[in-house]
Amino acid sequence: MLKPAFAPLRREDPALLTGRGQYTGDVVAEGALHAVFVRSPLPHGRLRSIDAHAAGLIEGVAAVLTATSLLPDSEADRVVCMPPHNSLLPVAEVPRIEPLARDEVVYVGQPVALVLAHSLAHAQHAASCVQLDIEPLAPVLDFDGTQPVTEVAHHFKSSDALPAAACEVQATLEVPRVLALSMEPRGMVVQWHGDAAQARITVHLGTQSPSRAQTDIAAALGWEAAHVRVITGNVGGAFGAKSSLCPEDLAIVLAARRLGASVRWISTRSDEFTSGMHGRGARLGGRLSVTAEGRFVALQAGLHFTLGAWLPFSAVVPLRNTARILPGPYHVARLDVQGRAGLAHTAPVTIYRGAGRPEAALLMETLVEQAARAAGIDPVELRQRNLVEAADMPYTTPTGEVLDSGDYRRALQLACERFGYEEQRALQRQRRADGEVVGIGLALYIEPCGVGWESARVDWHEDGRVTVATGSPAQGQGHGTTYARIAAEALDLAEDAITVIYGDTALCPPGVGALASRSTAIAGSAIVQACRDLVARRAAGDVLPLTSAGRFTAGEAWSYGCVIARMAIDRDTGRPAIEQITWADDAGHIVHPELAKGQLIGGLAQGLGQAMLERLVYDGAGQLVTGSLMDYAAPRADDMPPIDIQSFSIPSPHNLLGAKGVGEAGCIGVPAALMNAARDALSPLGECPLQFPLTSEQLWRAMSGQSS
Repeated sequence: MLKPAFAPLRREDPALLTGRGQYTGDVVAEGALHAVFVRSPLPHGRLRSIDAHAAGLIEGVAAVLTATSLLPDSEADRVVCMPPHNSLLPVAEVPRIEPLARDEVVYVGQPVALVLAHSLAHAQHAASCVQLDIEPLAPVLDFDGTQPVTEVAHHFKSSDALPAAACEVQATLEVPRVLALSMEPRGMVVQWHGDAAQARITVHLGTQSPSRAQTDIAAALGWEAAHVRVITGNVGGAFGAKSSLCPEDLAIVLAARRLGASVRWISTRSDEFTSGMHGRGARLGGRLSVTAEGRFVALQAGLHFTLGAWLPFSAVVPLRNTARILPGPYHVARLDVQGRAGLAHTAPVTIYRGAGRPEAALLMETLVEQAARAAGIDPVELRQRNLVEAADMPYTTPTGEVLDSGDYRRALQLACERFGYEEQRALQRQRRADGEVVGIGLALYIEPCGVGWESARVDWHEDGRVTVATGSPAQGQGHGTTYARIAAEALDLAEDAITVIYGDTALCPPGVGALASRSTAIAGSAIVQACRDLVARRAAGDVLPLTSAGRFTAGEAWSYGCVIARMAIDRDTGRPAIEQITWADDAGHIVHPELAKGQLIGGLAQGLGQAMLERLVYDGAGQLVTGSLMDYAAPRADDMPPIDIQSFSIPSPHNLLGAKGVGEAGCIGVPAALMNAARDALSPLGECPLQFPLTSEQLWRAMSGQSS
């Protein structure tokens, strides 16, 4: 056998590249029943009856379950609802939905009945035979007519006298819903063990938080958590959409218990569009006033988010993050932020790569660029006059957040140097004189990166090899490679002496999970902490084998960076061409530079998708009209522009590695820079109120003076 010409960057790669990975759909469960859901075709209605008689007669059908038959007869009075949300913001009492709709449907695609059969074809046939009688009710759509169920406010006024404002700018921005569009759709395989008296289940589930999934599943079943084992194998992307259980997940485990059988369910791509959790979804308004000298006087912001029909665990996070991040990396003498979020008869909205951070950067950086044009000050110079300085760190923001470390001026200067900012502005003037439509857009961003605890267990075996177990799994980031490097460096061993285990609640300690850019900084620090304990014990004379386990609790680290984009727009068609993206980023201490760069580029691609292509649309009747990849545009390889990324490191003091988050940054700074590049390109025509996505039609209409 030929020896490979080079070693893979990630220890995960050989199995994945040779087809030996195991995703949820690859799990073999002998004799498992196949599950297919019957879903609501209406966004809102009174569920009058479900006729499953014909479906139950089809060959191979084991059961057709509804809300009234999902639980055993002995628990007929018990109601199982979706797990409660994270109480990061106060939320008014809201209806909690059941895994299967009972009396009312509240969004298109909501599961109403569950068909289980001995083959997928029989289950699909039977599901098509289930008849639903739903009395239509008027739907409440996103934003218009919604009542807020959670609100947030931040107010700040400097003790100094407020300077006089010379100009004021304002912006109203629509942030459309988007789909996480992971390569692997949702799915679950439940393996049933034992009898009713001593039942246990093994749940194969692509989740970002196996420990929380175990807890929530056990609560729904009324079992001790030890009777539920959650295994997360390879996961084909998550991006926040797999951080919470969905109604289908609870329905599947309850059905397995009801029938005492193993059950498998794999979502279709169409179901992902209609019933999967969406991301983004906001209306942002802001007003920024500036002195004649270019100092920011006051920022006023109004934030309106949609939550959809029900609240996943992290539902309030985007609103909370947007509100607390403003005014970004800048000083401002006065701040007034008002935010709210309401329910609607649409699919639920959860965290999506960035989760409120992109919205804050988009609003603030759009206002900054508008202010620069209004004041006649170069946008780089205007930012420099208002930046929080490195000497101010740690810095308490007007919203009470503490920025732990950083040098925002350095990020801005480094990006400008690598972009050749002065030369590019001169070239832009020449190109405009030649009739081209070309713009340069900047965006600075700051990014809160995880807070709280993670756990680790490190076993140093008698033969000198080491096993690292963590509660923070992976969804493609390469955590196995990163965790091995962290442990190897802490123990002064070769990386191939380290085995990493994650994604199995029976083998790993509990953890919060892989979300909010927390894994390297917090889970990695838990590994370092355990390794240091082992090294100290070895130095004190202890002999192998040794084990060390524990939790590490971290303060919040803040990443940041500066993105500059150049965009040309075709005068005849409005087609935009992103000619260059230059990016300076500080993610603290970087354990694995190649993987960090991969995360930056991956986030950039998703940020570009949001800015240029992606948008989920509901019509006036509450029906999703972008329900497939025929209607929903996602970035492809030829959409990617030339990219220049320069990372530097100012370590965070809040964890043992000095690390900050890196995976979400591209979704934060890139969309704002692209928006500003497009608006700068059209600025000779005046302030064009562009919105995402920046389609050629919208840009052509703006150049033609037509309303969209």
